[in-house]
Amino acid sequence: MDTYEVVIVGSGFGALAAAKTLGKAGVPFSLISSTTEHLFQPLLYQAATGMLSTGEIAPPIRRILAEYDSADVRLGRVVDVDPERHQVTYASAGTTHTIGYGRLIVATGATQAYFGRDEFKDRTFALKTVDDAIALREQILSCYERAHLTTDPDVKKDLLSFVVVGAGATGVELAGQIRDLAHRYFAGSFPDIAPEDVRVTLVDGVKDVLPAFGGKLSKYARAKLESSGVDVVTGALVTDISDDVVTVQDVETKDSRTIAAKTVIWSAGVQASDLAATVAERTGCETDRAGRLLVHEDLTVGTAKDIFAIGDVTSLNGLPGQSPVAMQQGRHVAKTITGKVKEGTPFRYRDKGSMSIVGRFSAVVRLFGKVDMSGPIAWVMWLAVHLMYMVGFRNRYVAVVSWMSSYIGDRRPHFQYTDKWDQRDEQVDTEDERAAA
Repeated sequence: MDTYEVVIVGSGFGALAAAKTLGKAGVPFSLISSTTEHLFQPLLYQAATGMLSTGEIAPPIRRILAEYDSADVRLGRVVDVDPERHQVTYASAGTTHTIGYGRLIVATGATQAYFGRDEFKDRTFALKTVDDAIALREQILSCYERAHLTTDPDVKKDLLSFVVVGAGATGVELAGQIRDLAHRYFAGSFPDIAPEDVRVTLVDGVKDVLPAFGGKLSKYARAKLESSGVDVVTGALVTDISDDVVTVQDVETKDSRTIAAKTVIWSAGVQASDLAATVAERTGCETDRAGRLLVHEDLTVGTAKDIFAIGDVTSLNGLPGQSPVAMQQGRHVAKTITGKVKEGTPFRYRDKGSMSIVGRFSAVVRLFGKVDMSGPIAWVMWLAVHLMYMVGFRNRYVAVVSWMSSYIGDRRPHFQYTDKWDQRDEQVDTEDERAAA
């Protein structure tokens, strides 16, 4: 059995931050990831709307860590942790493998949460993985193609109706981009489909858009969305999704309304990865309602002083589930392991700022938790920060070219025409006919 001084589980921002810090220090480590790429998840919506390619936001992990001689990258899904034996078991290519560790860093992130309505998963589109982005992009394009061919006005209306559930950063950015597609991209490609024919509804149970910002920034974001044509419905919970109809209920009045839409995108809430429950059971660590590990101040887990957890799989002092938090946690843990930070030192988050793009040439930014900015200047800052975090010179260069052609021009360089969804529907129809026979 191979044994490493450190084993990292995951390949997100926190995992890579820890890996790079350990690599620079020459500490032997193995990183186990269920995917071959490091996903820049905050830009998934741009891949889904054809602005960026999936390759630009998901560079290979092996390539990123190739410069560190002490790094070992393994593809697999961790299924068990044994704190007593200091072992991790992972599944790969149909078989299970065991690897030993001196210290373990769990950074497996979070998945989509459906608040007890798991059936919504099969009735909506998520935006957590590369496959999710590709599926949503093909769905959007398919809806336009079908709307172009149909002669039934009611069918056309439903095809061109999109509901986004969740008014956080992902939901706001996605709703704005779908409207921008209608105004500036599809308007030139489909002369028979006017921008006014496309309806985008943003739904959330809270009163504010971008509730993490609040105040004037939330009001600015809402005004920008509504001016672009997005129907913003806040203070309303989704109570049912069936037969291409979304039912929402007002939180205060309890009145219900229905919204017909062929495409429903779910971006409300997160749930910790499955590994969190295993780690919690093995170490006696408590979890919150979303299954996130309630880690100690030094980011250790339960009774295990040699197991750390970072990023979205954890809950600590109400810190937001954002990449800067995960990256700082990853570096803190790595420095603890290398001795640059004394063991048991509490993690302290430095809030450098939060930002969200709202639409073309508009964004909201909060710097150091107290300086608020909005509009074109905030939008430029958003571009600069996201370019800085993108891995690799080529990715940055291609992203700049793609953003210029999309924001300044009216092109979407990564919208590919495909008949995949038509083939899928034909397959479903055939299977239904066979079942009926």
